[in-house]
Amino acid sequence: QVQLVESGGGLVQAGESLGLSCAASGSVSIFSITVMGWYRQAPGKQRELVATVTLSGSTDYADSVKGRCTISRDNAKRTVALQMNSLKPDDTAVYYCYSRDVRRREYWGQGTQVTVSS
Repeated sequence: QVQLVESGGGLVQAGESLGLSCAASGSVSIFSITVMGWYRQAPGKQRELVATVTLSGSTDYADSVKGRCTISRDNAKRTVALQMNSLKPDDTAVYYCYSRDVRRREYWGQGTQVTVSS
C-alpha cells in the first residue's frame, strides 16, 4: 500500500507561482512506483491530468499547463513536486497526488485546494 500526503496548496493571485509537494509512505518500495503525478478537479468538472513523471524521469504534461509547470520526483525522499508558474484563474481546482505501482495499483492523496484569484 502507498499513502500520499499533499502539501502546498493555497490562494494566490493570477500570474503568481505556487509549489505543491506530495510525500509517499507505505510498504511499497519507491522503485516499484512506476508513475507519480498530479491530477486536478475543478468544481463541476471531471478530474484531469496535470502532469506525470515515471521512475526513469520521463514527464508528461497537459497541454493547458505546458510551459508553466514543472514536475519533479525525488526517489530518495519519496516525493513528487509540482511547480506552477504564471497561474491563471482556470487553474483553480483541488489538486490530487497520484501514483501507480508495478502491479498497476493506483493510489490517490486526499487533495489540496489551489485557488487563483483574478
